Amino acid sequence: MEILDKLIKEYKEAKVDIIQVLHHIQNEYNYLPKEVLIKLSRELHIPLSKIYSIATFYAAFSLTPRGKHLCTVCMGTACHVRGAPAVLSRIEERLGIRPGETTPDNNFTLETVNCLGACALAPIVVIDGEYHGQTTVNKIDRLLEKYAQKADKI
Repeated sequence: MEILDKLIKEYKEAKVDIIQVLHHIQNEYNYLPKEVLIKLSRELHIPLSKIYSIATFYAAFSLTPRGKHLCTVCMGTACHVRGAPAVLSRIEERLGIRPGETTPDNNFTLETVNCLGACALAPIVVIDGEYHGQTTVNKIDRLLEKYAQKADKI
């Protein structure tokens, strides 16, 4: 909670936007813990309902713990036509989870999005903010292995 206390102090002094504070919390905890949001609400005199409405409006925020690696599969039209469903299916099979879930070892969280706006590179898989274009089912195992090795080093 030391980091939260520092964020609260910064917010009070600089009047930083609450979204920035939530981003800091998300980066620190990898999600927005309930007890942290309650403390934030109390300290900043912002209704908890307002904080929750912001946290649930933006897809960038999560109220449940995420894995060390966030794997996002674009399911937009171009990606869909070029094989995204098969790519997603292989990732689900390999990780043993469905979109919205996290692996039991907390290494990966799998999500889907409607469009990442990089249609020329379809299908797109984004892991930890790194875009992997023209992804095929055959590339998935190697790609996930690369990030799993990073998780082992952490």
